Amino acid sequence: MEKARFKVRGIELVGDVYKSEDGAAKRPAVAIIGPMTYQKEQAPTEYARRMGDAGYVAIAYDSRYRGESGGAPRAWENPAHKVEDLKAAITYLKSRDDVDENRVFVLAICQGSSVAFRAAAELRGELCGLATIAGHYRDPEGDLEWLTEDGLAARKAIGEAARAKFEATGEVDYVKAVDQTDMNVGMPGEFVWVWYQPWADRGQWENRYAVMSDADLLAFDSIGAARQLTAPWLMIHGDNCFIPSAARRHMEAVPETTRTKTIWDDTPHLAYYDQSDVIDRATEEVVNWFRAA
Repeated sequence: MEKARFKVRGIELVGDVYKSEDGAAKRPAVAIIGPMTYQKEQAPTEYARRMGDAGYVAIAYDSRYRGESGGAPRAWENPAHKVEDLKAAITYLKSRDDVDENRVFVLAICQGSSVAFRAAAELRGELCGLATIAGHYRDPEGDLEWLTEDGLAARKAIGEAARAKFEATGEVDYVKAVDQTDMNVGMPGEFVWVWYQPWADRGQWENRYAVMSDADLLAFDSIGAARQLTAPWLMIHGDNCFIPSAARRHMEAVPETTRTKTIWDDTPHLAYYDQSDVIDRATEEVVNWFRAA
């Protein structure tokens, strides 16, 4: 592994690059983006290591406001900024001497998938392929299923008030990113708390969420970008992954001229984050898809 540092809008982003020592002069490359509030050492690193072993130059990086990357305020979830960060990671990969700039891909996990859609739509012919795993796909129907009508409206209002406060005073309101019982957090419910809290307990992830994030996050959707997608897309999902109906709507929204493949099974959502055999299987599917792109 080697450290990578690159900038977007003057902010330094930090990533870990994995590649095999096979002597190849030019290799395909993949930028890996993780779930909401992710840090690179979590699921992105699991996939980056495996993609590196498969012959790719693979980068797992921290989006701005989290982990080793710069930017303030900290723990701000801004998907538009994450789109810029992902595009910057792709540009970084293409600048490397050991990368075939015509063979650069994106692998996205959970809510990173919605960011990846927007980046892919904006890059159009510059991206060779896209793979999304256990995606959290964003459209109005999915947001209602995620937060309910009342919860969605309340979070938007509170987020907009927090953003106005920040813009007026520079003060940032924070809540936890996850909590076992408190629903007024970034990612409510025991389902995510059980997975994320041990990372916080080990000091490897910050359990904090800027409340104003909701003003940006809940105004963002990926269904519009899906309608513009031209890059070949592999979707790995299933009925035990997050909001399967939104995944189906996104696949239906993609233009008929765009090559796609769906792998749909009963694997639990979080198994794609840290279960070795599941990640091995998913990575193999991604590698096969990218090779055929």
